[in-house]
Amino acid sequence: MDEKHYVIGVDYGTDSVRAIIVDAISGVEVASSTFSYPRWKEGLYCNATTNQFRQHPLDYVEGLENTITDCLRLAGASVQQNIRAISIDTTGSTPVAVDAAGIPLALHPAFQENPNAMFVLWKDHTSVQEAAEINAHAQHFETNYLQYVGGIYSSEWFWAKLLHVLREDPAVRDASYTWVEHCDWMPFLLTGGKNASEIKRNICSAGHKALWAEEFGGFPPEDFFASLDPLLAGFAARMQGPVYTSDKPAGQLCQKWAERLGLSTDVLVGIGAMDAHMGAVGGEIEPFYLSKVMGTSTCDMLVAPTQTIGNMTVKGICGQVNGSIIPGLIGMEAGQSAFGDIYAWFAKLLAWPLQNLLKQSELIDADTATKLVKEASERMLSVLNQQAAQVPFDINSELAIDWFNGRRTPDANQTLKGAIQNLSLGSDAPRVFRALVEATCFGAKKIIDRFVEEGVPVKGLIGVGGVAKKSPFIMQMMADVTGMPIKIHKSEQTCALGAAMFAATVAGLYPSVQDAMQAIGQGFDKEYYPDPQKTELFAARYQKYNELCRYVEFSHSVEVETPVST
Repeated sequence: MDEKHYVIGVDYGTDSVRAIIVDAISGVEVASSTFSYPRWKEGLYCNATTNQFRQHPLDYVEGLENTITDCLRLAGASVQQNIRAISIDTTGSTPVAVDAAGIPLALHPAFQENPNAMFVLWKDHTSVQEAAEINAHAQHFETNYLQYVGGIYSSEWFWAKLLHVLREDPAVRDASYTWVEHCDWMPFLLTGGKNASEIKRNICSAGHKALWAEEFGGFPPEDFFASLDPLLAGFAARMQGPVYTSDKPAGQLCQKWAERLGLSTDVLVGIGAMDAHMGAVGGEIEPFYLSKVMGTSTCDMLVAPTQTIGNMTVKGICGQVNGSIIPGLIGMEAGQSAFGDIYAWFAKLLAWPLQNLLKQSELIDADTATKLVKEASERMLSVLNQQAAQVPFDINSELAIDWFNGRRTPDANQTLKGAIQNLSLGSDAPRVFRALVEATCFGAKKIIDRFVEEGVPVKGLIGVGGVAKKSPFIMQMMADVTGMPIKIHKSEQTCALGAAMFAATVAGLYPSVQDAMQAIGQGFDKEYYPDPQKTELFAARYQKYNELCRYVEFSHSVEVETPVST
């Protein structure tokens, strides 16, 4: 093709948004830009002690404009004039209350500082009670409305979050027309949507997070929600309608956003999806290979032909939906609620004394103290990786459980907590860090085991995301623990690249996402193979990990059932 074609992929992560411009024919990344959310960076609207994590829509809007205009500036006028489509992925489930015009309530003056009127981030676990009620309530119906989400509804998901906010905040409740996922609101915004009833919802978040299923004819019936709590009456009805795979257009760029971005209104905007789902495509997922998108948490994606899966449903995962990852294949999702977050927590824990002692020191000024702490924190994880790789360990070494932010899969339970066992006076930072890394790898193996136990084979692993690229130590341990090779994708921006692949399909440059993936995929740059000697030791330690998991979960259930008065 002589004519130039470029597409934009936008990836909304937990801490920042990234945009890339990709040559839709060669796959060359022309420009990239990252924007850190300013309000989130300040810790606004969040309370980690209560598991409340909210994000202001202005962080998203400002990030969208900043990253895309920066990319276009870097790419130049000739690229800018040949942008064909934009596709967006976001974290999920990250829903928000909107009015009848589809405007998030936090964008109205009356709600601009109200966390309940903001996006409820995926990692917000304030709705554990509501999730438990949904699970209990579902048992009273002849139809199993949880069968396609692994049989357990999570506090990380749409309906639990919606119900929690409706109960907690009458003002937000009265002003809410409907709720919408972040990945559905962004295309609605870019296409100039004015009516919330016309929001185009994607099959990815609807199926995995909001109980939509083709077999049910959509969302569960009104009675399912209204009999759970009358406050939910009408919400499902206002959401009923078609859902879309992400290879379809949501519409064209509206005049307002075309002017803000410096683009033509001929540019198409694709249906959105969750970050890990587009990340799996960017990472060139293959049937029966588990694509692990590894960042603050993990999302583990697996695709399989419909004829192979048939009526099979996998218990304890985050759902299976036809067309949710790649149209035409069954998309299955699992994951861990904390992965990189655990490593960051440990580094922060170690940095606390330095940070606070330097602040109180009379020997250096505040700016120098801040700079020193920042430099030390940035180096800490790198040094811990290096030192932990050298630590000898045996069957009785320090052992940890990775439930520091609850358990996503298998068998969601966000009330569970992490644990560290076998500590001694010889347990230094590298040894504890090694145990934490091992725990996250054991958590990954639990997911693989569940797929295999339920009849879904796992042929190998694909690693994408920041942790996969930056830590050979963690990736080698992942291979050793699972007993499987793991190949690491080349791209530094796999989710954004996946979004670009969808954008190229939306623009009609490729007949399918698989064709776009084959044409502009970047391939793999490294593969880790299991060390048979270490695999044998890890297998023995994995049994101890499982024993500790059972003990911690049993102890937790006893505490929940018989709370101690204080």
